[in-house]
Amino acid sequence: MARRAFLLGGSGQTGRALIPRLQERGWDVVVGSRGEHELPAGVEHVQVDRADTNALRQALGTGADVLVDFVAFEREHAEQLVALKELVGALVVISTASVYADQEGRTFDEAETPEQFPRFPIPISERDQPTVAPGDASYSTKKAAIEQALLGQDSLQATLIRAGAIYGPGGSVREWYFVKRVLDERRYVMLGDRGQSRFHPISTDNLAELIWLAAEHPGRRVLNAGDPGPPTLLEISRAIATALGHEWTEVLLATLGEPCETPWSCPRPVVLDMTEAAFEVGYRPVTTYQRAVPATCAWLVEATKERPWQDVMPRMAGYLRDSFDYTREDERLRELLRDG
Repeated sequence: MARRAFLLGGSGQTGRALIPRLQERGWDVVVGSRGEHELPAGVEHVQVDRADTNALRQALGTGADVLVDFVAFEREHAEQLVALKELVGALVVISTASVYADQEGRTFDEAETPEQFPRFPIPISERDQPTVAPGDASYSTKKAAIEQALLGQDSLQATLIRAGAIYGPGGSVREWYFVKRVLDERRYVMLGDRGQSRFHPISTDNLAELIWLAAEHPGRRVLNAGDPGPPTLLEISRAIATALGHEWTEVLLATLGEPCETPWSCPRPVVLDMTEAAFEVGYRPVTTYQRAVPATCAWLVEATKERPWQDVMPRMAGYLRDSFDYTREDERLRELLRDG
């Protein structure tokens, strides 16, 4: 009898990468979502809003061997999952690498200056790295509260996946920062810290690989999720330019900050240790950033041909609101040339 996977919020970019992996291995896949996105043919879809627990219970029907939760954002969501324990064999829940804090208690959310940014070991291990205090103050503290609630109970086996910077076709991705610059025919790109910033990305292909392995091997644990050989900011900019057949001059500035603040810019490196994923579930990456990012770039170009990018990626619209006013960059370049 085929095993059944219920993907809550599974119509997004990672869910669409996960579906074929499960199907190829004999899983029946049901996607529970509000129906914003189209799904591949042959996938059962149940329209449901996770805020309605009774509706979610009905959507689960006779139950699922594993429930993969892509949209757990509040402690109440973890409590909701535990309340469904009679219908669910095991859980895989997407968390975030931003739950980590350094040994001095510095966190991503609270850092307002380079000096306040966490100083993490390279790489960051799930086993001994502190995390933020659970609470309702921010995205990270809410994710930490979800982790605490699920890891502190023994009714359900739960794998929490601390993902890095997720990218892939069909979602809201940081890569737009450089893709739009290519489309705007920018002939140079400004990178702070000489392009050496490193914030660990994770392809939806690699993330989906880790998720299905966690589904195949249920347990109670936390696993990091990051691509092999995490690229520097300079390597990311080059990979995207190459994917789109574009050439530009790299202007490498010594410091971070305006006018070259990118979605990967951080004063100190954030690199995740993937040893635990390999040990726990036999994870091996299926791609690298350089091999995976062209598909993301192609999707971004196609998706924004006839629609404003803000409508395509509403979550990124606020974050990148001031990223494409090139006036400051042009002024800075003229200063450099003048002082050159």
